[in-house]
Amino acid sequence: MIKHYILNLNPTAKHEWDRCILRDPLTAKRPEIAKLIAEAVGADAGSYLVSVNIEVQVLQEAAAPQAEQLSLPFPEINVPAQLREVA
Repeated sequence: MIKHYILNLNPTAKHEWDRCILRDPLTAKRPEIAKLIAEAVGADAGSYLVSVNIEVQVLQEAAAPQAEQLSLPFPEINVPAQLREVA
């Protein structure tokens, strides 16, 4: 069974649970790994010794957005000389 997920790594996140997030690319939900393994095992009740092979292959990498300072262009306004003197 091959599943695709989006992994977000943010070592500077405020909370521990936000530093490493695995999400479904379509629903954005976090996968329940135990549920996925249970689906692969079957529906019979019982205890199972399972071997789980996780192979990670990076398909695409997107750089983390950098915090940048935005500069807004303000048009220059010609202030009459009388107003400049008052200010």
